[in-house]
Amino acid sequence: MLRKTLIIFFAFTCVLAHAQVVRKYSNEFLNIGVGARGLAMGGSQAASVSDVYSTYYNPAGLARIENNFQLGVMHTEYFAGIAKWDFGAFAVPIQDKKRTIGFSFFRFGVDNIPNTLFLVGPDGSINYDNIRSFSVADYAFMFHYAQKLGIKGLTLGGSAKMIYRKVGSFAQAFGFGIDAGVQYRWKGLQVGLMARDISSTFSAWDFSFTEDEKRVLLQTNNQLPKSTLEITVPTINLGAAYNISVVKDKFYIMPEINFVFSTDGRRNVLLSAKPISMDLNAGLEVNIFKIGYVRAGVTNIQRVYAEDGKRNFSVAPTFGVGVHIKVISLDYALTNLTTLDKNSSAGTGLYSNVVSIRLDINKKKK
Repeated sequence: MLRKTLIIFFAFTCVLAHAQVVRKYSNEFLNIGVGARGLAMGGSQAASVSDVYSTYYNPAGLARIENNFQLGVMHTEYFAGIAKWDFGAFAVPIQDKKRTIGFSFFRFGVDNIPNTLFLVGPDGSINYDNIRSFSVADYAFMFHYAQKLGIKGLTLGGSAKMIYRKVGSFAQAFGFGIDAGVQYRWKGLQVGLMARDISSTFSAWDFSFTEDEKRVLLQTNNQLPKSTLEITVPTINLGAAYNISVVKDKFYIMPEINFVFSTDGRRNVLLSAKPISMDLNAGLEVNIFKIGYVRAGVTNIQRVYAEDGKRNFSVAPTFGVGVHIKVISLDYALTNLTTLDKNSSAGTGLYSNVVSIRLDINKKKK
């Protein structure tokens, strides 16, 4: 029954999405990933995530939180500090921990961008005092709900999100959407499905140039943008993991693989087709005494073409470690923003260091 329901659900979302005119790679900042654990495992978390970072990877995992309160924060910088990526979330189990509510915040921004529209005056003179700075930032605010269902090991979760995007004083957009997820666990087997933008996320752009700004843009052969509606169509993430107990309560190994189905057309991914393309993420976690963790993964599989015209595939490797002591989990990840050229031993990507923290808080027993 569950299998038939998921198939019908997947088909319905795809048909609904393509009844609209959509923009490719819309709201892409929400596909970067959060949390050093998930990033170190190549983003493969749909099945295994079970803490406050479920707010991003699969809200159904929130129902598995056993603490009274969890808080997670992450900050990282890309391109030598030019772009900043921030995330914060909390989750609170309620009703005998059968249900969980949460909230998360995302910001991806580039600050202090020079505005040179009025650098050159009407007489052709250059005046550096006319240079101003502005920021371009994308924000997301999400509210989450998850609960355990009647079937043992089955959890369901959903997220309502508001998108706010701002480009200096020139433009801004507001958007709304819904995510949904489900997880099932049986012994060591873990499976999960995450549907991002299940409702299609609608973002309305509004542009507000001054008359002087419009004049300069037209004089420099630029077209003035018009207010428009941007639609983000569903992405389906299907994952499976298996927790292997090598030495009971001492040593565990957990591999996970995620299949990501995008519905906005052909992409440069593992399998590119229209209207659905498929990408693959995979990760591995080694758990030592439930205190130390070592992780690795692969993501961002793309087609590359050599000078002789031959087609190869490239992959972005990831790596990380973590430690959990009492109420604090500290995780680190080394991620590759672009790809590792399989024909090169050194690689050509830009690496970023990611650190995230999770606090597990329990009430004192009276």
